Amino acid sequence: MSIKIDFNCDMGESFGMYKLGLDEEVIKYITSSNIACGFHAGDPMWMRKTVELSEQHSVGIGAQPSYPDLGGFGRRYMKLTREEAKNDVTYQIGALSAFTKDKKLQHVKPHGALYNAAVADPDLARAISEAVLEVDDKMIIVALAGSEWVEIAAEMGLRVAREAFADRAVNVDGTLVSRSQEGSVIHEVGQVVERSVRMVVDGKVTAITGEDIDIRADSLCLHGDNPGAVEMAKAVRNGLENAGVDIVPMARLV
Repeated sequence: MSIKIDFNCDMGESFGMYKLGLDEEVIKYITSSNIACGFHAGDPMWMRKTVELSEQHSVGIGAQPSYPDLGGFGRRYMKLTREEAKNDVTYQIGALSAFTKDKKLQHVKPHGALYNAAVADPDLARAISEAVLEVDDKMIIVALAGSEWVEIAAEMGLRVAREAFADRAVNVDGTLVSRSQEGSVIHEVGQVVERSVRMVVDGKVTAITGEDIDIRADSLCLHGDNPGAVEMAKAVRNGLENAGVDIVPMARLV
């Protein structure tokens, strides 16, 4: 039986006349897109364009809800009540799904600080999971592999895709290294490819401390706003396929 993995990327992060990322090129190599919903990036015009681009390439469409933080690209932490967080996520899921042909999404993957906060805060993880469950109980939630959030969402009855990151360093507990720390983002293509193949095929990743840790993932993320994202996406896909890995949308895996 062959190893299978979903390959996802954050997309639709342009805003108004400002264009960020090379979505039209990256889309050729991925199987799932996480589309900004206007809170950290994106707007109605870009949301529609990115949904249509994803549909043209038969890529699974997901919402990427965020804290309401356009100025900080959703990477600043905010203290929200559980109800506020749930309603913010519900609002963003609904906005994006309205642009799809069948008015449904494959998945939801929170962005930036909201994602990292949910890894550390069980109440926030539950609030986000409740929003997904109430909108569509068949939708997949994407959560950090090995985190308590995975267990919380699964216990609530959600389909969960465990996520690993191709281009982000991890701590020894499996959490993402803060972007404020040197070495948090990996830019060297060969290193990203080798790391990705090892995570998917061997279930191992080297933490920033140098220790090997176990990892089991259903989806691999590459950030589309990094320099060289197109080259990296192509190289990662080729590397995985050369290692005998089938790259398929997460809906076929969880």
